[in-house]
Amino acid sequence: MKRCPLRGVLPKPGRTRAQSICAFAQPVQEGVSKGLWKLLSDMKQGEVVDVIKSDHCILKYGEQKYNLMGHRRSDHELIRQKMRELGRLVLKGRQVSPLKSLEEYIDPANFQHTVNAVKAVTGFQCETNKIAVPTLANKLGQSLMKVADIVSCDARISGDTTKVQKAEDFKHIYQTRWREMISCHAHNTLEEKRYNAPLILPFADDVKKLHIYLKEKQQEYYSTLFNAPNTKTWAKLAKVTLAQMIIFNRKRQGEACLMPVQSFESRDKSTLNSDIADSLSEVEQALCKYFSRVEIRGKRGRKIAVLLAPEMIKSMELLVKTREVCGVPKENIYMFAIPGCETSFRGSDCLRCFAMECGAKCPKALSSTKLRKHISTMSRVLNMNDTEMDQLADFLGHDIRIHRKYYRLPEGTLQLAKITKVLMAMEQGRLNEFRGKGLDQISINPTECVEPDPGIESETELSDHSHDVTSSETGTSGVNSSRPVNTNEGSPERTREVMKVTSGKEPVQ
Repeated sequence: MKRCPLRGVLPKPGRTRAQSICAFAQPVQEGVSKGLWKLLSDMKQGEVVDVIKSDHCILKYGEQKYNLMGHRRSDHELIRQKMRELGRLVLKGRQVSPLKSLEEYIDPANFQHTVNAVKAVTGFQCETNKIAVPTLANKLGQSLMKVADIVSCDARISGDTTKVQKAEDFKHIYQTRWREMISCHAHNTLEEKRYNAPLILPFADDVKKLHIYLKEKQQEYYSTLFNAPNTKTWAKLAKVTLAQMIIFNRKRQGEACLMPVQSFESRDKSTLNSDIADSLSEVEQALCKYFSRVEIRGKRGRKIAVLLAPEMIKSMELLVKTREVCGVPKENIYMFAIPGCETSFRGSDCLRCFAMECGAKCPKALSSTKLRKHISTMSRVLNMNDTEMDQLADFLGHDIRIHRKYYRLPEGTLQLAKITKVLMAMEQGRLNEFRGKGLDQISINPTECVEPDPGIESETELSDHSHDVTSSETGTSGVNSSRPVNTNEGSPERTREVMKVTSGKEPVQ
C-alpha cells in the first residue's frame, strides 16, 4: 500500500488498520499458513517486509516459530522481530555482497560474504573490533544456524543430498569460525559496556511517593468507573492497577501485563488449613487472610505467583465486570487489555508515566528491573537464612539455587505468610526497622495506611550517615588509626546505636 508523496501531512510511525487489511487481502503464498500471513500483514509495510514475503527461507523460519509460539498472542511480536532481523540482513547483504536470498547465506562457499553482511548490518568497526549492536550479531548467528537446520531437513525430505551436504558443511564452518569473526567481538563489546556501569536503585521515599500517588488515583478512577463506565476511565484504572501489582510484587513487567482474566477468576479462594495455621504466627495468619494469590505464566514457562491486596482485587473485579461495556473485545484474554485491541498495556510504559507524575526524585529508577534489583540488594539488610533467601528468589522468578528449595509449608501459604512481609516493608519504606531480623521475627500490619513523611531518609542516606557517625567516633575519617579494632562494631548492639544516632529514635526490637 503506497501513500501520495505530495500529501503534506506526514504519516505516523507504525502501521495503520487500513494497511493491515489491504496487506492481508493479498494472495497467500504457497506453504504459508493463514496465521503467519495475518502476522505478516500486521507488520509495518516497507522494503524489509517485501524481502520477507519474497524469501521462502525466511517464511519457513517464521512458520517454524509460529508453530512453536503462535498460540500465544504475546509472542507474535517476537516472531515478527526475528523475521525482520533476517529481512534486514538480506537487504543489507544485497548492498555489500552478491548474495540475493537467505538460502545463499547457508552455502559454505559464501561464508565470508555472510560474515561481511552480518558485520555491515550490525555496525562492525574494523579499527577497534567493536560492534554497534552486539546483541543483534548474536541473534543473527543463532537464527542462521536454525535456518541451516531447516534447509538441511527440507533437503533430506526432497532427497537433495548436495544441499544437505552444503548445510552440514556450513554448520561445521560456523561452529569453527563464527566465534573469532563475530561472537567474540560481540561478547567483548557487551562486557566493556558493563564496566563501571552505575547501579541505580530507587529511593525508599520515591517508592512511597509512587505508592501513595497510585493509591489516590486508584480510588479516583474506581469511583468514576463504578458510577459511569466509559472506555477512557477503564483504561486509566487498568494502568494504575497494573502498576500497583508490579510495584508490590516486584515482578517483571512483561509477566504481569500478560495476566489472563481466567487466571484471576480461577484464583484460590479457599480458607487456610487449620493444621497449617497452627504453625504460623498471628501476623502471618492475618497476612494469609488479607492477601490473595494468583498463579500466572512466567519466564521460560515457569509458574510464578502474584500476591494481590484487597484494593487490587476490588479494582480488578470492576475491570472484569465492565470489560464489554467499555469496548474490550471478547477475543482479548488479558486482564489489563487495551480497549478496542487484542493486546494488553505495557507495564513499563505505565510505570514510566506514573513515576514522572508522582514527583519522584529519580523517576528513571522506578522501573520493574530496578525495583527487582532493589529488593534483591536490600534484602541483605535482613538476617535471612539460605532457605528464606531461596524462597524470596523463587518468588521473584530468579533462577538461582532452584534445586535447594526447602519448604516447611505449602508454597502458596509460604508466599502469603512470609514473602508479603518483605514486600510490605519495602512498599512502606520501613525495611531498616527490621534490620538483622529473620522473616519469622518481622511483625507488620497489612491494614496500616502509608502516610507521606518528608523527613524520611532513604537507605542510601542512612548508609552515608552511619558511615559518618562511625568515622567521627573513630576519629579516622577513612584513615587507618593506631587504636585497636573494636570487634563489636558490626554487632546488633552497635547497629542499634548507629540507628539511634542517625534517626533520633530507638530502633524497633
